[in-house]
Amino acid sequence: MKKWFELEQRGSSVSTELIAGFTTFLTMAYAVIVIPAVLSSTGMDFNGAFLATGLTIIVATLIMGIFANYPIVIGPGLGLNAYLAYSVVSGSGHSWQTALGAVCLSGILFFLISLTPLRSILLEAIPASLKHAITAGIGLFVCFIGLQSAKVVVASPATLVTLGKLSEPTALLSCIGLILSLVLMVYRVKAALIVGMLITGILAYWQGMLVLPEHSLVVPNGLEKTLLQLDLSSIWQQGLYSVVFTFLLITLFDTTGTLLGIAEQAHILKDGRLPRARGAFLADATGTVIGSLLGTSPTATYIESGSGVAAGGRTGLTAVTVAALMTLTLFFAPWAKVLSTIPAVTAPPLIIVGFFMMNSLRHIDWQNIEEAFPAFLIMATMPLTYSIATGIGLGFIVYPLLKLLRGKYGEVHPILYLFMALFVFQMTLQSH
Repeated sequence: MKKWFELEQRGSSVSTELIAGFTTFLTMAYAVIVIPAVLSSTGMDFNGAFLATGLTIIVATLIMGIFANYPIVIGPGLGLNAYLAYSVVSGSGHSWQTALGAVCLSGILFFLISLTPLRSILLEAIPASLKHAITAGIGLFVCFIGLQSAKVVVASPATLVTLGKLSEPTALLSCIGLILSLVLMVYRVKAALIVGMLITGILAYWQGMLVLPEHSLVVPNGLEKTLLQLDLSSIWQQGLYSVVFTFLLITLFDTTGTLLGIAEQAHILKDGRLPRARGAFLADATGTVIGSLLGTSPTATYIESGSGVAAGGRTGLTAVTVAALMTLTLFFAPWAKVLSTIPAVTAPPLIIVGFFMMNSLRHIDWQNIEEAFPAFLIMATMPLTYSIATGIGLGFIVYPLLKLLRGKYGEVHPILYLFMALFVFQMTLQSH
């Protein structure tokens, strides 16, 4: 084991890696409740989505840990999870089977791109300001969904949205749960989000809002309701090219940025480059394809992996430990399902994750309107149009347009002009 994971070369030990894996698991365990809860809003069976999410985390993380040997966890991402459920399915009226088909196709494309230099070309073609804006815009979108779920923000015939009645049970308990989670985070409790969810669940039970499950432990079941249910043919029939592109683009940015950030934190970068980077990208791409076949949203590199690195994790043994703990979690599906039915339990993590994603805004030059306004447009329109794809499209149109009008067309990569033309076609000539 020491030889396979290169423990001595990286200055680590088995005990340190196990502790790091346990730490990472505690910080990201909330995802296995929140993600199936969001997916079930599309009509998907909760047990199937829960098992698909857990299995995807296990498989993708094992690939990352064993073959890439990095202390990094991969699983369905919360931002793309919300986009799939609330924009592609609920917002645009597509079936969840069609959405899974788009996920699968984006994963296959990501896999192929990871085998070629095209991945680097795409990353270099997109301006940094737009990349940061996409991340922040998804954060606002996820936060908006959390506030709606909590009934803190409600519909209004006069102003479209307004403040909800905070004395209403769901809104009040959501606010209490949010404050609890924030206090735990301020005190640097590793499992702040999952502990906050559990305490909120106890309060919900005390208020008569939560019914305890009949069985605490069950053999994992329900996967047959989501397994191989994806619909690829409808992608062409319904013209979901922008959806596939959005899944692909965000997965590409998220994986690259998070991987490099955590690798730098773990001191495993060499001359600013990531060794075995291809294996790491292929792990994410494989996870997305497998997840779509099982019945869950696109995978992403979990930023919570940084907590395990902070605890001393330096090798893939940390990731393998997380996968082992996630395997045990699959037997607690009844508890996950009960907690997922209470919006006050799942809304605070959505709001807090949205906050974390806003951190990238500090990298944007707000004094340069050519860079800043397209970024602002992306962030503003994602939640307001309830579509991540629309936000990206508007930003990718306005950015090169401003550069052209300023006579700086040479500063824009040719690929971005191609994206601009495609989005103009998508938004003006094709039916939405």
